[in-house]
Amino acid sequence: MMTEPFFDRVIVPVANRDDAAATTTALIPHVKGTDCTVIAVHVIEKAGGAPDKASVEQRKQNAEEIFAIVTEGFSDSEIPFKTQLLYGTDVATSVIEEAHDSNASAIVFTPRGGSRWRKLLTGDVTHKLVGNSDVPILVLPDREVIEA
Repeated sequence: MMTEPFFDRVIVPVANRDDAAATTTALIPHVKGTDCTVIAVHVIEKAGGAPDKASVEQRKQNAEEIFAIVTEGFSDSEIPFKTQLLYGTDVATSVIEEAHDSNASAIVFTPRGGSRWRKLLTGDVTHKLVGNSDVPILVLPDREVIEA
């Protein structure tokens, strides 16, 4: 039985600027010198009938800024990567669906901070990814936190 390399084609969800920087920094040492392709994704969460928090244009602009940080992080690495903007009512489900559509070998990210109350009220994307994904998940430690 042949197994697929873990770092063959990875989906990397990035939620905000800090997350993009932390995840890119944490990921590069693991994929540098490999044949891994990285697909950085950002999900614009749709409210599903409720009013959205910001206009789609504002959120697209925010996504462009997040992807610029990813692009800068990978610029000197020679690692093939692309960015993909996703839309959905559930971030975790959108990421898992993209992993299937892209034939990803894994979903890789660093956990984002936040209080337990915030996670309880807004839903914990990490928990949903880990609990609902049939695609392997790798949670990388935030290198800045380790070095602090």
